[in-house]
Amino acid sequence: MNRTLALLNATLVCPVAGVSKGGVLVAGDRIAATGLFDLPDDAETIDCKGKILAPAIVDLGVFAIDLPAFHAGGIVRVGLMPDQSPVLDNPGLVQRAALIGRPDLWIHPIAAATRGLAGKDLAEMAINRDAGARAVGTGAGWIADSGVMRKVLAYAGDLGLTVVAHGEDGGMTAGAVATAGETATRMGLPAAPALAEPLAIARDLMLAEDTGAALHIRQVTTAAGFDLIRAAKRRGVRVTCGITPAHLFLSDIAMSDFRTFAHLSPPLRSESDRKAAIAAVGDGTVDVLCSGHDPQGPEEKRLPFADAEAGMAGAETLLALALGLVRDEVIAIDRLFMLLALNPAKVLGVATGSLTPGAPADLLLFDENKPWKIDSDELVAKAGNTPFDGLPVQGKVLRLFKGGKSLI
Repeated sequence: MNRTLALLNATLVCPVAGVSKGGVLVAGDRIAATGLFDLPDDAETIDCKGKILAPAIVDLGVFAIDLPAFHAGGIVRVGLMPDQSPVLDNPGLVQRAALIGRPDLWIHPIAAATRGLAGKDLAEMAINRDAGARAVGTGAGWIADSGVMRKVLAYAGDLGLTVVAHGEDGGMTAGAVATAGETATRMGLPAAPALAEPLAIARDLMLAEDTGAALHIRQVTTAAGFDLIRAAKRRGVRVTCGITPAHLFLSDIAMSDFRTFAHLSPPLRSESDRKAAIAAVGDGTVDVLCSGHDPQGPEEKRLPFADAEAGMAGAETLLALALGLVRDEVIAIDRLFMLLALNPAKVLGVATGSLTPGAPADLLLFDENKPWKIDSDELVAKAGNTPFDGLPVQGKVLRLFKGGKSLI
């Protein structure tokens, strides 16, 4: 495609170059220039009217492919979790997963670290990498056998792949649907102590330090977990971590009405842990902000709390909720797009997530002040199960480009 496109009169937000005024020139599927540039005679132009133009979101760790929800949320690349049916543990399945989103979505499969995600026998990581896997993962569960986890990290490290791990000790969380505390006790829910998270993280950090492998804890949600991540980073361990807006803005009190939209994995934590999560975003401990997109229909959610499936539809609310961190002055907006675009791309080993010349023209134009109300019945996702149902927010996608091609 030889099309030349110029997006002019924008507020540019780049996690590398910061915030500036100007435009972006797209030649084919790549960014050719940013800021002020000479306009080619054949360029198609779009007046951004001062709105924010930023890298499109890279959503690391989604459980379902949901194209309308991704596009509505400004997402053009996703790291797909291995917890599919069937599990992404062989090259044929990995290759198929990498191709099914084209031409409107880049899917970067996270291949299963073990066969069937059973936590026992290692999957064929090298072959899966060659088939398109951008990382390997433990899925929504924990590898209990430390010997197996060490082999996973060592093998993945040799292949240059990041291990995406779930940070909860499965022996402690088995059967639990909530975090132990006053709310779970009052509701009579089976619960596990928040300690399950730092226990799992501590082991995996030590194994990552021993092997030299790159480790990404997909969600860290407790103060003790953040302390471990900070200490490991100071020691030079190759660790990154992520979190969802739900664990930043909601505590376990949100479960009090038994509404299963607040049944998540990991479960919502105490208010003190929630505040620790906000602090961890502010001080740079958190590297990635993700949606945790896992839409669950009425059959899975219209059940007693303990019997309902965990998960939330998070893709199309990710941007609006994340902008709350900027309005609350927790982080600057260029730092936000480091969490939403550049850092998740780095975890996946993909050279995107910025507005630098030569980068893929994955672009997001949005109005950060546009008000709207999250309505579970109005979301375009496969299911609208969001714990933020009814919340007024600000920030709406105006245009979205994948490789210079307009999607919205």
